[in-house]
Amino acid sequence: MKLSTRLALWVGLTVPLVVLALGALLIGLVTHDLRQQQNDRLRSQAAALKPDVQTVLSADLNGHPAVARTRNKQVLSAALDSGVIVFDRQGQQVLEGGPRPGAAVALPPPSGRPVSLPGFRAVGVSLDGRAAGGTLWVFSPDSSVSTQVATVRTNVLLAALLAAPLAGLLTLALARRATRSLRTLSGQAAALDPRDGADAFRHRRSGVTEVDELAGALGTVLARYDEQAARTGEALETARAFASAASHELRTPLMSMQTNLDVLAAHPDLPVGERAEVVTDLRVEHGRLLELLTALRTLARGDLVEADAFTEVDLGELVDSCVAAVGRARPEASWGFTGGYGVRVRAWEPGLKIMVTNLLTNAAVHGHLPGRPARVEVGMAVLGQDAVLTVDDRGPGIPPARRAEVFERFVRGADSPGSGLGLTLVAQQAALHGGSVSISDAPGGHGTRFTVRLPLSGTPFAEPTQRNWLTQTLQLRTVR
Repeated sequence: MKLSTRLALWVGLTVPLVVLALGALLIGLVTHDLRQQQNDRLRSQAAALKPDVQTVLSADLNGHPAVARTRNKQVLSAALDSGVIVFDRQGQQVLEGGPRPGAAVALPPPSGRPVSLPGFRAVGVSLDGRAAGGTLWVFSPDSSVSTQVATVRTNVLLAALLAAPLAGLLTLALARRATRSLRTLSGQAAALDPRDGADAFRHRRSGVTEVDELAGALGTVLARYDEQAARTGEALETARAFASAASHELRTPLMSMQTNLDVLAAHPDLPVGERAEVVTDLRVEHGRLLELLTALRTLARGDLVEADAFTEVDLGELVDSCVAAVGRARPEASWGFTGGYGVRVRAWEPGLKIMVTNLLTNAAVHGHLPGRPARVEVGMAVLGQDAVLTVDDRGPGIPPARRAEVFERFVRGADSPGSGLGLTLVAQQAALHGGSVSISDAPGGHGTRFTVRLPLSGTPFAEPTQRNWLTQTLQLRTVR
């Protein structure tokens, strides 16, 4: 059912009820006013008739029947459409006329206040004279009031009957006009193609607040739909890239493991030394598989992380805990950390830990000369609106021409035991947190310095446009 039709029906049902309720109130007020007028008229008539009635009683008491009859006529004429009954002091009826109750109706003691009797409204007053006394009753039929009340009641019912269709039709016309902009908006929404997205929705302001608010809400929903559709597309692309990269990169270690397993199966009597060498190779390849799968999964998580995963993090505390964790895993290296707590950044904490841990691990693995232990210095400072993290090693360094490509996927040195994704994760997380990572020579000209700059907490930064670190073209080059 249309909204305009609903409104018309509801108004068509409600207006007669309102008319009837107001009519009932009106009938009550009219009845009260008519009854008050009737009471006032009875009191006025009783006061006006009282002198003549006393004269009638005196004439009758003194034996003047002619005077009494004349006064009787005058009393009855003055009463007009009201009824009159007069009793003498002994309670004998002396005079009666006009509409009045039957003889079977008992009259209450006169009080001067109007009372209700069957079919009549009456007022009784006492007549106190020196010679003659008695009681005067004046009656007014209830039919006069009932007739007027019935007329008002009929008019109210007629108004209620006419109000139902008239109010319904008028409301229907007004509702159709009022909902015209809503029908226009409904037509626009029905004509939308989901593939066109929010850009295809164009709404002109109608001047109706509710309709314009609904159009704004619809535009917001479409924009969110576009955003979620884009994120879903990214997730699907990431899943495809994950499968492609995993299948491509896992082929070599799996084939190597298959070869070693074939050797063990074909030569059960292999010497102990050679068997141990094959098992060692299997363990190395197994570790590489685990590292590769973990790195790919982490890279995919970074591509799909949402903004609500970011919280305020103490960078100094996080770096200190990472230095301690990597130091325990790499006890052969020596570590130094200068900086302190209290440098706060807005970050996805798991990603930030991955970035710092990979930088430290890379320095411990590659940042030393042959035959010498690694020496890694970690520093942290605040420059302007940025937190600056530096990781220095004493290794052979990276030529300037090769520094950019070390952040690409699967790019690794000839003797590197890693998967080629460690520094890719560093670059991804730096970009994800609105920062940057760069490579330069370590102080003194020996070794390499990695510098990461991240905006401090409270400093706004734009979400990176590149969220496809896993979906880039495979890079299988080797840095030599």
